[in-house]
Amino acid sequence: MSHSTVHVSGISATTSEKEVRDFFSFCGKIVSLSVTPISGEADAKQSATVTFEKEAAAKTALLLDQTQLGTSAVHVEAASNIDDLAGPSATEVEAKGEEHEIAQEDKPRSRIVAEYLAHGYVLSDNAITRAIDLDQKHGFSKRFTTALGDFDKKFNATERAKGLDANYQISEKAATGWRGLGHYFEKAISHPSGQKLRGFYTQTDKQIRDIHNEARRLADLKQGKTDSSATEPVAATEPVAVPSQPEAAAAPVDPKA
Repeated sequence: MSHSTVHVSGISATTSEKEVRDFFSFCGKIVSLSVTPISGEADAKQSATVTFEKEAAAKTALLLDQTQLGTSAVHVEAASNIDDLAGPSATEVEAKGEEHEIAQEDKPRSRIVAEYLAHGYVLSDNAITRAIDLDQKHGFSKRFTTALGDFDKKFNATERAKGLDANYQISEKAATGWRGLGHYFEKAISHPSGQKLRGFYTQTDKQIRDIHNEARRLADLKQGKTDSSATEPVAATEPVAVPSQPEAAAAPVDPKA
């Protein structure tokens, strides 16, 4: 269980347990969480122990060391170092929950970083760089696109890019899930705009800027712009991004969705 648990110190006295839970929930499913003052003083700092369902989530949480939570920067540590947590067993994709969902633990670390930034958290460029380095080193990008590929096949997502047709007989919940994923992940596979995700892993300097820009875009979506953008294929700005993938290029040809 130790590989799934992180210890957090330096939490401000004014930071609530809910804020701590919300902060670490981006990493993955939390099994248990406890927050305790380090002394009896009214303004005493707090410490927390967070246990995740998967080791991969704990590995992501380690990236948040010295990140601002509330009014103070927190220290995050685990029983093992970050490389020990990055073994195959820690990152293996497991099919749980709703079939159309992609678990936080299975997303690229750089993607999770973008989600933190989109929700207003302040992360350093060093944290972003570490997230990208882990993605490059351990192949999370491939794992993530494979998961999206399975989703694409299951729900005929490529065809659905041409428009939501009742004849597909896919539940509204699943359709909504695809629309969210399609824009949240830039339709990362089977689509020319998938090059943007792949671009996250080519040049570190560019990646840092991209993640900051993506965070701003996600923040816009979070503020209610998702529906208006859902009818506009993201690939319209780069129609010839992947000429070697005819199936993918077919998606933006008929933007009548």
